[in-house]
Amino acid sequence: MAAVKVVSQRPSEVNRRFPRPLRLLMLLVTLWPLVYLGLFMFVWFRLFFGIMAPGSDPLSNFPVAFIVARLATMLLSFALLACYVVHLFRNARFDGNMKAVWAIVLFMGGMIAMPIYWYLYIWQDAAPVSAAVQGT
Repeated sequence: MAAVKVVSQRPSEVNRRFPRPLRLLMLLVTLWPLVYLGLFMFVWFRLFFGIMAPGSDPLSNFPVAFIVARLATMLLSFALLACYVVHLFRNARFDGNMKAVWAIVLFMGGMIAMPIYWYLYIWQDAAPVSAAVQGT
């Protein structure tokens, strides 16, 4: 007859290493691509519809400023993706299947999936979980 052993897991080691200010900083960095997208669309529509101040040349600094901001945002997004994937694979809360699912969601969902992952697994501490493990 197989014995059932109940194992209580503590919050993952990864979550305990993130102090609250670092979590909030990570949220700000995670939300930046969404904020940038909104700013870019706002400025682009203003240029498109010609609402800029009369007498100014709206395109004088636009390309350089937005190219630099876009490159910085892209690099930041790649760094964030790497941080989230490392956090995912070091987190003991997930089994192999959930790690694969979340990796696909993070890669495909990008700036929409990252805030969701941040809220679920970085902001909220993992509550102790009881798991029944079959023993022989």
